[in-house]
Formats: sequence, structure tokens, C-alpha cells
Amino acid sequence: MKEALCSFSKDTLVLKPPKKSPLVLRMVVLLFSMVCGVYICSICLKQISSQTKARLLSLGGVQRLCPVSDIDPKEINYVHYPIPNTYDRAECACNPVRFFAILSMQRSGSGWFETLLNSHINVSSNGEIFSVKERKANASAIVATLDKVYNLDWLNSASKNECSAAVGFKWMLNQGVMVHHKEIVDYFIRRGVSAIFLFRRNVLRRMISVLANSYDRDAKLLNGTHKSHVHSPHEAKILATYKPIINATLLVPNLKQVEDTTAKALEYFKSTRHILLYYEDIIKNRTKLMEVQDFLRVPQRKLKSRQVKIHKGSLSEQRSAFSSPQVDLPTQTLEECGWPHNAISKILIFLGFSHQFRLKFQLRTLEFKQRFLHANRREQNKMRSLSFPTSYKTILCSLVTYLPLVLESTATASEARHHNVD
Repeated sequence: MKEALCSFSKDTLVLKPPKKSPLVLRMVVLLFSMVCGVYICSICLKQISSQTKARLLSLGGVQRLCPVSDIDPKEINYVHYPIPNTYDRAECACNPVRFFAILSMQRSGSGWFETLLNSHINVSSNGEIFSVKERKANASAIVATLDKVYNLDWLNSASKNECSAAVGFKWMLNQGVMVHHKEIVDYFIRRGVSAIFLFRRNVLRRMISVLANSYDRDAKLLNGTHKSHVHSPHEAKILATYKPIINATLLVPNLKQVEDTTAKALEYFKSTRHILLYYEDIIKNRTKLMEVQDFLRVPQRKLKSRQVKIHKGSLSEQRSAFSSPQVDLPTQTLEECGWPHNAISKILIFLGFSHQFRLKFQLRTLEFKQRFLHANRREQNKMRSLSFPTSYKTILCSLVTYLPLVLESTATASEARHHNVD
């Protein structure tokens, strides 16, 4: 009996349950993990695509995603993520940058305007970089210089340590812009460069500034140093002491050349993204600077400049004389009533005509004078016959007799209002 029980217990100890294969369990767990991973990834991808777009950048061989949000699809071409060769943008690598160029002419306020832009913490304007001859020698040299600037490899005092949101420079129209305009326009369109046109409405004042600046290059009135821009009223007063003599014979052709160059530049670059500004408008209405910041898509800031205006006051105070012979013109008939030299300008001011109209009137008068100088005697007699009729003379002489004080005070007040604009 005992042997039987022992044998039974031994048998029970020997009996074991069959082993299950671990490979099946591993396959089940792996399959479950793959399904969960695919599901989670699909949800994440849907959320990312619905909220932001992604742009892949190569930074030193490392692939990095930079999220781009709240950008109009039409402006994608104007948003850039440059990768400099000379340094690492680090935390600024995903900060979008917009490219711009200030297209202007000498003595049109471009230097002052650029200092205003550089006072913005997120704007870097690198100055007049094409003043060096080698950089504008041909289209290839121009493109290579542009690539260096917009790749953020152009380092100077205007470069910001902060994350720049707009990078550019100022470019004079006579520095290769008009010669290689086709290649430059193609580059601007291809690289998404925005153009800021800055001109002066009063082209005669610009000419006076050009002549005075050319004189100071040789005279060096500021202690033997030439300065195109000054930062103190004392220096501005010294430079303003020189009053250039204007050649009236060449004045009209020169001013027309400036107007033609401006018109051609606007025509050449009409296919680019651009904005047109005038120096006088910025001085008169500082909200224009807000429009520029909106154009560059940078945060609104109060822009400042330390530059001081050199040439102030009326045009008669800034020029010495017109170097042209005195001729008998219809306008000189007014002198019979004792009118001053700038009587016509004062009449136009008194009647409320705009500054632009008065400037055109003066230009037409100078053009008439030039035609008179080159005309023969018979044609000159015809021009003299265009003088005011006797009745008009009587009316004008009466105005001089009865309203001299009113006219003078009104003209003075109007000139004071236009003092800063002109």
C-alpha cells in the first residue's frame, strides 16, 4: 500500500504542464506596439499640418525644422532663412528675414532715412556698399555682392546682434542700377527682394545740396574734414555758409535728366515688390515711417536719427545767384511796379498753389529764358510780345499798391510752414 502511494506521488511529481512558445507572445506585443505607434504618429502629423507649415533647413549638416506660421502664401517668396558661412545664427536660425534695397539718388535724404531704419532693433541696413567700383564692375560682381549681403555674411557697424528681421542696404541709381537693371530685376524677383524708392520732390533743393557737398569735398570746411552728414547744429551751420552759384543755362536740362532717371527706374522695377517714398512726405508726415515698417513686416517702433539738416530756409537763402545774363522776359514787366525778384512765387503762395506747382512754374520760366537766349532776334521779339497786357499790368500794380503788407505777411507765414518740408 505504501509502495503504491509512493509510486503515485512520484508520478504526480514527474507530470508537468506543456510549455507555451514565447515567440508567439513577443510577436503579439510587437504587433500591438506597431499599431499604437502608427496611430499616435498619424494623430501628431494631423495636428502639425493643421496648425503650421514646416520648412527643412540644413544647418552645418544637421537637419532642422523651422515652423512658419501666420504668413500669407503670397509672401512666402519674401520670407527667408539665410545660413551664413562666417558664423552660426544659433537661436536666430529659425527667425525669418526679409530682404530690401533702398534705391535713391545722392542728396535725397537716403542717409538720414537709413539711420532711421537702423534705429529699429530688428533692421540692418548696410550702407552704400556699391560705392566701391569693383563691386559694380559687371552683373556677375553685383550678384556676388548681393548674395553676400543677403546671406548675412556682410558684417559692418549696422549688423545687429539681435535676430534681424529685415536686412538690406542703400543703392544709388548711378551705381550700376540703371546699366544692369535687367539682371538686378531678375535677381530681386528670384530672391524675393523688396525695393524702397526714396526721392525728393524738390529737385532744385537737391541740386543745391549736391553742389554744396561737391564744394566741401575740396574745401573741407569742418577743420579740414569732409562730411556729407553732420550730427550737430554747429557743424550744419558751418556747411550752410557756402551758397553755390547755379548755372541757369544748364539748370533745366539737369533737372529734366533727374526726372527722366526717376521715371525710368520706376518703370524698370515696376514688376518687383516696391514702395515709393518722398523725402518731404516723411518729414511732414511721420506716419510714413509706419508704412515702411509695415512694408518690411517688422514690429512698429519709434524711429530716431541723430543727423541734422544742413540746408534750411528758403531757396533764395541757399544759393548765391543764377549765373545767367539778364534778359528782357515777360516776367520782368512786373518790375515796373516795383515788385521784388521773387514776386511771382509770392503771388502763387498767396493764391494757395502747391509747392509742386510753384516749382513747375519756375522751371517753365527758366526753360523760357533758355529758349530766349538761343533764339534769334526775330524770335526774341515774338517772345517779348508775350508780355502781360496793359490791363493786367494795371491790376497787378494795384495789388502792389494796396496789398503789399498782406502779401508779404502771407508769403512769410507760408514759407515758414514749408520750412522743414523744403
